Amino acid sequence: MTLRNLASAVCGLALFGFAAMAQTGEMEGLVKGIDGKPMAGAMVKIDRTDIKSHYKVKTDKKGHYLYAGLPYGTYNVSIELDGKDQMVAQGVRLASNPNGDPTNVPIDLSQLAGAQQGAQQAAQAKAEAATDATRGLSAAEKAALQKQNQEREEALKKNKELNDAFNAGMAAAQSKQYDQAVASFTKASELDPKQHVVWAQLAEADISLAGTKSGPDSEATMQKGLDAYTKAIELKPDDAGYHNNYALALAKDKKYPEAQAELEKAATLDPSNAGRYYYNLGALLTNAGQTEPAGQAFKSAVDKDPNYADAQYQYGVYLLSKATVTADGKTTPVPGTVEALQKYLELQPNGPHAEEAKGLLTQLGSTIDTTYKAGKKKK
Repeated sequence: MTLRNLASAVCGLALFGFAAMAQTGEMEGLVKGIDGKPMAGAMVKIDRTDIKSHYKVKTDKKGHYLYAGLPYGTYNVSIELDGKDQMVAQGVRLASNPNGDPTNVPIDLSQLAGAQQGAQQAAQAKAEAATDATRGLSAAEKAALQKQNQEREEALKKNKELNDAFNAGMAAAQSKQYDQAVASFTKASELDPKQHVVWAQLAEADISLAGTKSGPDSEATMQKGLDAYTKAIELKPDDAGYHNNYALALAKDKKYPEAQAELEKAATLDPSNAGRYYYNLGALLTNAGQTEPAGQAFKSAVDKDPNYADAQYQYGVYLLSKATVTADGKTTPVPGTVEALQKYLELQPNGPHAEEAKGLLTQLGSTIDTTYKAGKKKK
């Protein structure tokens, strides 16, 4: 490969979306029966309440259950007894934690039985109190109380409509029926404008729909998607994934400075994945023909994550573009060029750029380390 062909080595770089990254966790627990002993084969049901979804898992021989891959959110947990669901925990918050341990939700039916009796007594007392509360009220006061109860019921109904609209949007998006997805997510956003996840999914649906159009229609739909992402970020500004995916959308719309700013925000918010965010930044700048800023972005990517193979390769290619060539055709690379290409081969000896990396090293007169094998590193 000659130096003048380097442009072909870095064009069309892939960008990586982070919408689903690090957004799932695990829930586990030990299930004990009324006798206090572990229950094998018990059906545990896990229902998400903020965005309606349902999961279930059976306990093992030791009465333990584990469900992996649950989206972050709020859940109710129940257990099936004699064909009926018995609620055991409500409002369980599943979110990231420093240790990455599963959220523990134990179930002890022996303790639950006593709690149920107390709950029944409390419910009876509440009903009696409600009856007492209406005694002596005027007709107008009773009407006002009835109106409050009706508004509460309508709010619950609205929440169901929101969940139904969101789920319909997700199903349509997965089927690539983007116009239907946009309609469903738009309805969900109107039912509850404060749900950032709804705005983020509406943004993705609009951006995907824009790709099926052309001319002014495509531009208008793309702008709607960008506006939806700004709304999602306004509601949840600390979500690095939103900033990353918003940047990718801005790049599609050729708004590179804005995309660069969003990716830098993502890297600041999520340092553990900063390498990938800076790689995305480098890819955006490369595709825009901004070679020098792209090279600095790839340098930041390998600084943040030295084991990010693709970033090492692209940084090596960038450094090679700064090599000097003498009159007799001898190429002298700048410091770090060979090291970056060798590091790529160490990390991915059979990777998609392995042959190009070997060719570049050969051209530079560098010895190619052949002790690396797929899946193994040299001792």
